[in-house]
Amino acid sequence: MRYNYRYRLNPTNELHERLAWTVDTCRQVYNHFLHRLNRENGTSAYSEQSVLPDLKTWWTDLKQVHSKVLQKVVQRLYDNLSTLKGRKDNGYRVGELKWKAPQEYRSITYSQTGFELNNTSGRTVLSLSKIGDIPMVYHRDVPDDATVKEVVVKQEPTGEWFAVLGIETEGNASSKPKTLEDCVGIDVGILKYAHDTDGTAVERPDLSDERDRLEREQRKLSRKDHGSANYRKHQRVVAKRHTDLKRKRRDFLHKLSNHYAREYDLVAVEDLDAKGLMELPSNSRNRAGAAWGTFLRMLEYKCEREGTHFVAVDPAGTTKECAACGVETNKPLWVREHSCPSCGFTADRDWNAAYNILVRGLKQIGTGCSESTPAETALPTGTDSVPAKRVVETGSPTLEERTASAVSE
Repeated sequence: MRYNYRYRLNPTNELHERLAWTVDTCRQVYNHFLHRLNRENGTSAYSEQSVLPDLKTWWTDLKQVHSKVLQKVVQRLYDNLSTLKGRKDNGYRVGELKWKAPQEYRSITYSQTGFELNNTSGRTVLSLSKIGDIPMVYHRDVPDDATVKEVVVKQEPTGEWFAVLGIETEGNASSKPKTLEDCVGIDVGILKYAHDTDGTAVERPDLSDERDRLEREQRKLSRKDHGSANYRKHQRVVAKRHTDLKRKRRDFLHKLSNHYAREYDLVAVEDLDAKGLMELPSNSRNRAGAAWGTFLRMLEYKCEREGTHFVAVDPAGTTKECAACGVETNKPLWVREHSCPSCGFTADRDWNAAYNILVRGLKQIGTGCSESTPAETALPTGTDSVPAKRVVETGSPTLEERTASAVSE
């Protein structure tokens, strides 16, 4: 399997200038080949990469940049062109590739050769050809059976440098269990970020202080003369506030997705159209802050890594459908309790949706779950949500019977 490990770099002033010079030179190479692309038809990444040795005869600065880095610059241009063509084929209105300004090109890529992890005087350094040995915060060891395939060195808007190691492990992902002992369905939302069938209601992280600090610095930036020294200096401050917000949100999402991937044999979620939800006319700010798409992507690859079944089901009707009998009941968003007029089953609205997601996941995967989630454990003790209870009526299927039916179908 392939993973990306991200490390903070601490270059000296000399190495910082060398990195910045290399990135800017690669940006100029990108713009040069974009000009050639606009002037000539029928070119390809391979044919343009063959031009690089001749280009070095008059552009002598390129001799100070590793050859693989220059090849990846050309490949990057044609990858962007392929992405643009794909969006056009899908019906989107697209323009054309534009020249990269200095603030729009921030990374370089070493592929296959030109990089090495070394231990110098008891500390780990990243050795990059044509640049030097860069100290790094080696907070996580690369697995012994892993091979580093490429290194992406990137400067964030805050001015910090990071290295992303693309590693490949020899073994395959963990095998997924054939008999499922612990299954969970997860319903994501705004008031409660995640509500699962085990009764756990996870509050969304409180990032109001970070957002207030960001807005305050943005107001200060708007009062400065655009392009002045103070303006550029305060841009870094705003970038740091953005980074604080982003890191705390991603830390929460990593921990939550890691918990579900490691603790369960099967995780069922909604196959949400995050982009479509963002385009709805109201509450888009809270939807953007929830980052549901990022959470589902993290959960998917971590389930693959841990050998956990990951199932994304159709979200339509999961809130309306009764978890006990399957009858659909319309209810406005402000009604937080599900009460079925057909069988009398009442439960927390989000828990009811989570259970329906789990049942659909079991149908989709086509295997059994040995332990059904009883209605009595739908919510943890002491929460402010409505506890689930069951009003049994003759002829109404129980939750366990619905789960068994999902398995047998």
